[in-house]
Amino acid sequence: MALKLEPGTRLVVATHNPGKARELAEILEGRFELVAAGELGLPEPEETETTFVGNALLKARAAAEATGQIALADDSGLSVKALDGAPGIFSARWAGPGKDFALAMRKVEERLEEAGAEDYSAWFTSALAVAWPGGPAVVVEGRVDGTLSFPPRGDKGFGYDPIFVPAGFDQTFGEMEPATKDGLSHRARAFAKLKAALL
Repeated sequence: MALKLEPGTRLVVATHNPGKARELAEILEGRFELVAAGELGLPEPEETETTFVGNALLKARAAAEATGQIALADDSGLSVKALDGAPGIFSARWAGPGKDFALAMRKVEERLEEAGAEDYSAWFTSALAVAWPGGPAVVVEGRVDGTLSFPPRGDKGFGYDPIFVPAGFDQTFGEMEPATKDGLSHRARAFAKLKAALL
């Protein structure tokens, strides 16, 4: 029997990042009742996997087992071609314990300068996982390509959004209206695949 998510299903969103929780809620278009792991006081599991898919699955399963409810997790990050794909799965960790993404963006710029990079190509990846407590899980991945631009521009997004210009646009994700970004982001592309699989 195919796995399906019925409209109105309560989902635990396995994140402590308010920006990510808000963006997931917008992309899910009010289809589900969402509660963030942070609101429930769930601990953040240590991300020990080596891929976005592995970490998304790890977080979804941890939240599902802790709450006994279906859980949705996203693991996402920025990869820079000239930095051999870094920061990648370590994107959040580059921001330090205080989740200071101004610091993380400076670190990206400094590493590019140290490398003498001329190619600022980059991409965002999002892996979305849905896990049932004690049961199966579904995981999908989306990607959006673009280039990096310094100094950071815009305050509408979160994370590395102010330095990422998606291909075909001249605004950073940080300058875009949320509805525009939600229509083309890595998370939106992953959700389109999730929708095809589960809805």
